Amino acid sequence: MGGGHHVTPGSEPKSEQDLQAIKDAKIPLAWRDTCSHILINLNQCRRETWWNPGKCEHDRHIYEECEYNAYLQRVEAKVQEDKVRATIASD
Repeated sequence: MGGGHHVTPGSEPKSEQDLQAIKDAKIPLAWRDTCSHILINLNQCRRETWWNPGKCEHDRHIYEECEYNAYLQRVEAKVQEDKVRATIASD
């Protein structure tokens, strides 16, 4: 049950992004997150292949895995925050 999730190289969320590259790629504000660096390449592939769903599968998989890993990081941060709050409340 669960666990053992391997991380594909290149699918790690980055907190430091090249904001100018994101702006130049015209990534909408709603999509600018820790995985924007992957979305730039995915959107470029999509435009070059006229959004052919079979042509950019790998890039899409990397992007979706990055989003999942970012979600896991947020969940872990929330768990840690809850632990700290519980410790403070019990004192």
